[in-house]
Amino acid sequence: AVHGSQKMEDYGRFLALLVSALLVGFVSVIFCLVWVFHYREGLSWDGRAGEFNWHPVLIVTGFVFIQGIAIIVYRLPWTWKCSKLLMKFIHAGLNTIAMILAIVSLVAVFEFHNTSNIPNMYSLHSWIGLAAVIFYSLQLFLGFAVFLLPFAPLPLRAALMPIHVYSGLTIFATVIATALMGITEKLIFSSKPSYSKSPPEATFVNCLGLLLVVFGALILWMASRPHWKRPQEENAKVLLPIGGTSEGTEAESTMTDGSNANKSELKISSEAARRQNLKLDEAGQRSTM
Repeated sequence: AVHGSQKMEDYGRFLALLVSALLVGFVSVIFCLVWVFHYREGLSWDGRAGEFNWHPVLIVTGFVFIQGIAIIVYRLPWTWKCSKLLMKFIHAGLNTIAMILAIVSLVAVFEFHNTSNIPNMYSLHSWIGLAAVIFYSLQLFLGFAVFLLPFAPLPLRAALMPIHVYSGLTIFATVIATALMGITEKLIFSSKPSYSKSPPEATFVNCLGLLLVVFGALILWMASRPHWKRPQEENAKVLLPIGGTSEGTEAESTMTDGSNANKSELKISSEAARRQNLKLDEAGQRSTM
């Protein structure tokens, strides 16, 4: 079995990209806070502009930064010695936090719009943003139901894993694109007609947009490199239900109980079952919500 970060291919490059992504993501959150406190009205929950400002802060913090960490959590080589079940809980927990923050941010926007008599859901930003939250909720629910709870059969898990991974990356990219539309829309509305003259606020927030793009690019690059996957040897039972046994173990138990079984047949059956498990795992080795 492959254990530890020292066995990871291009470990130094992965570590450099990881540190860069965390730094860029953290700076993005700081930029967002500076924007709302220095250029806007700060944060509050009274139906005024300060309540709206929770929307960009929570989106950048939860829906972008925390979701990005959740995507690459399986790639961290020092976690390869941890059980896959533990990493599933961490992955699901991070995504749950991101989901909660996204929902709170939506509540803040709707309350601000209703208090200020501003129409809801009229822009492309709002359409795509709400769709991203809905699909993210479905992704999270199906991830719990299929990959975390012990009820889904192995073939179903193997079949849905590639879809789960693709959907997670697509939603993440969509969230970043929607955030870029949102901050541009906010700047145009709040800075007109001076936005075209590049006031300090516009320049600052445009830099925030660039940081979000860089963060997304780093996360997607790390998540898409096949040689940085969690090793197969560590994942032989990743698709098994909680508390379940592998097909090889079941075969061994059955044949041991039979009086006419011989050891060579048992070994062949167990080996075939083990290979089948690895094939199922290969179909979708990394879970991404």
